[in-house]
Amino acid sequence: MSAPIKAGVIGWPITQSRSPLIHGSWLKQHNINGSYEKIAVEPHDLEHFIKTLKRNGFAGINLTIPHKETVLAFADEVTKEAKAIGAANTLWFQGDKLIAGNTDAYGFITHLKTSCPTWQKQRPAMILGAGGAARAIIYALMQEGVPEIFLTNRTRERAEKLAIEFNGKSSTSIKVIPWEEKPKALPNCSLLVNSTSLGMTGKPPLQLDCAALPSGAVCYDIVYAPLETQLLKSAKQNDLGTVDGLGMLLHQAVPGFEKWFGVRPAVSPDLHELVVKDLDAVSSVKTS
Repeated sequence: MSAPIKAGVIGWPITQSRSPLIHGSWLKQHNINGSYEKIAVEPHDLEHFIKTLKRNGFAGINLTIPHKETVLAFADEVTKEAKAIGAANTLWFQGDKLIAGNTDAYGFITHLKTSCPTWQKQRPAMILGAGGAARAIIYALMQEGVPEIFLTNRTRERAEKLAIEFNGKSSTSIKVIPWEEKPKALPNCSLLVNSTSLGMTGKPPLQLDCAALPSGAVCYDIVYAPLETQLLKSAKQNDLGTVDGLGMLLHQAVPGFEKWFGVRPAVSPDLHELVVKDLDAVSSVKTS
């Protein structure tokens, strides 16, 4: 019998990760002799951990905060997606060569198209936030040919820096707007994306009324705890399309699993329900 295939996710901290639940479900479903674990790796230990990855029997790993950008320096090759986004969330081996890739953009756009296939990509989009998630979302929308992105962030300088970095790399124009003026731009948008932590359990609320969005627009919140945020509730009250954050997490996991274990898994309703139940269980413990 061949040795088990090892994979996992590293971060600091890492306790909140749902990735072991997702990959563990797929390993069981496909009867694969493998494992997927979460490992706490402090920033000063990252280089050593990555350089001993193959020696320690890993087929690859996922990365989360704060390692996504730093790890690029330790890979043998970086994919075009990871280069453009400036971060990697998935590592795998091609022979002895360590490849750094980014599947966040894939996860974002796949979930959007699956949830709202009539999304009007020929119209502008608005992104709230200018962090790592926003970088992947900008890249995904640029690849789709969205003509204009309104980018807004509580700290304007971060948004301006991001716009300078991405403008000119495609036909998509990125325009920074002041945080307090975002409602004025909503009537022009067919897509609104919250890439901040606002509205997440334990975080400040996101104060934004979706009523200004036009008919047929889509509201996408990458927050998945709670699964239905106040932003999505506002969108539903205005008969707009809604996309929750959990699907992005599930879909971004697919390419990595295929790289490590040789099988391309499916994001099924059963898997979605499994993770929702886990989130609900954790939430009930915290509030009891």
